[in-house]
Order: sequence, then C-alpha cells, then structure tokens
Amino acid sequence: MRKVTEILPAQSHRPMELRHLRVAAYCRVSTELEEQTSSIELQERHYSQLLSSNPNWESAGIFAERATGLSTKERPEFRRMIAQCRKKRIDLILTKSISRFGRNTLDMLRLLQDLRGLGVEVYFEQEDMWLNEQRIQILLTAYCALAQAESEDMSRNIKWGIKRGFEKGTSGYAEFVCFGYKRGDDGRLAIDEPDAKIVRKMFEMRAAGSSLGAISKWLHESKIPSPTGKPHWSRETISKLLRNEKYVGDVLLQKTFIADLFSGKQVKNQGELERFLIQEHHPAIVSRELFETVNQAREIDP
Repeated sequence: MRKVTEILPAQSHRPMELRHLRVAAYCRVSTELEEQTSSIELQERHYSQLLSSNPNWESAGIFAERATGLSTKERPEFRRMIAQCRKKRIDLILTKSISRFGRNTLDMLRLLQDLRGLGVEVYFEQEDMWLNEQRIQILLTAYCALAQAESEDMSRNIKWGIKRGFEKGTSGYAEFVCFGYKRGDDGRLAIDEPDAKIVRKMFEMRAAGSSLGAISKWLHESKIPSPTGKPHWSRETISKLLRNEKYVGDVLLQKTFIADLFSGKQVKNQGELERFLIQEHHPAIVSRELFETVNQAREIDP
C-alpha cells in the first residue's frame, strides 16, 4: 500500500512575529448593524495593545472605519492603507477576519494577489490564516465566496423589506420631499406655497406651449435657483419636474432599482420589476387635467 506523508513548509509564518516589521491593523464594522457600534473601539484597543506589546514591530497605523464591505470606494481608510502598502511603508497587515477585509470575491482576490506581489503579508485572526501560506488560496476563495453570499442574502432581505413597504403603502420613500413640498409637522408631505406657485407657473407655461428653454430663461430672469441651488435650471431638471406625479398628489414607488449588487448603480425601472402607485397620497399642487395636458402634448425641445 502506498504511504503518503505530508511534508510541511520549511519556513513557518510564526517567525514573522520575531522580525522587525512595519505592522498595520485594519478594523471595520458594518454601518448596517447598530450592535457593532462599540466593536470598532474594541478592535482598535486590541490592535493598539498587540502592536505595542511586540518590541520587533513598528506601528504603521491603525486604519478603522464604519462602512459596508461591498466596495472599497466606500472605505476611505482601507484605500489609504493600500496606498501606504504601495509606497512600501507596510510589511504586515493584521485584521479580524476575511469578511472584515472585504466581501466582493473577485475584487478581494485580485487585491490580495496585488499585496502578495508587493511583499505585504496579511494575517486573518479569526481564521488563523496568513496570506502567503500555500494552502490558503483554495480556502481563501471559499471564505470570500461565502462572505459574498452572505452580503447577497442581506441585500435580498433589505430589498424584501422595502418591497413590503411599497405594497402596504407605508414606505418612507413616499415621503421624500421634492421642489414645492416640505415636511409637515406630522412628517408627511405638505405644500410649500412659495415654491408651489413657481411649480404651477411652470406647468401653465408648458401647457401654453412654452419650450423647456423658455421656462429655463424665465426662471433665470426671475432669479429662481434650481432645487440644487444652481442659478440655471437645466432642461432635464424641468422635464423631470413636469413628469413628476407627486404634483397631482400621487406617488409612484420603485421607479429605479439597483441591478448589480456590487456596482450599486441605480437604473430606471422600465418594467423589469413591479411599480406601486399610491393615489391621493398627499395634497396636490396642480390639477390632474393640467398635468395630463402637459404630459400628453409633451414635445422634444431643440
């Protein structure tokens, strides 16, 4: 019978603790979980004590933040740490777990590969894993895939809750304020009369045949800033306002949705998902007749 004997690597990663290294720590808690609010302080204290207790380690900083783990774009401290690695200022990164480091499988594997190329070691405490162990690659892929699946499950649960709110007409999205409205004492949409007069004038001008450019010119000459505070109203902004069903007292929910979990980009819902129309949700600024006249006879402006 054949006998197979495992020969362990000649060099263990434990001696790294005995070498002079510039060591950084990365701490992160999810902004979606309130119970983790104090966790980041505990992590910072833990790594501060760990770095100071080893005479061979030189602290390269503790990078801590509250952020979701799907995209590094939303994690400025993480990006700052990686920039320090590229400047050859960090030899070793300590972190609580693979899921704290990141949840996008492909992006995370690419990043860890880059760190290996830079000669930066990473130690994941919870999994007791070192990045440069030969056997970690398969395990790391599995861990990252699991973390990604957990994020996708969480996203689905959040979307489910939002959809239930849409169906019941209780969603907070229905109370989003737009130009001409304000939040009333009861938290509901209420007419903001000074801006509402401007909205009515815009609808009346459009119904009378004014172009979007002419309406924009009138707004500028009247020194009425756009909803974002700009001196000029763009044609697109005016067109969107004139198509907004909120001005007749209705709310259409799920006009947009996030098609890709990892990009987080909002796309227009053109029938891919359900939409929910709540009629007479709040006081109207213009009549349905005026609204329909404007939108049925809508022309393409030069």
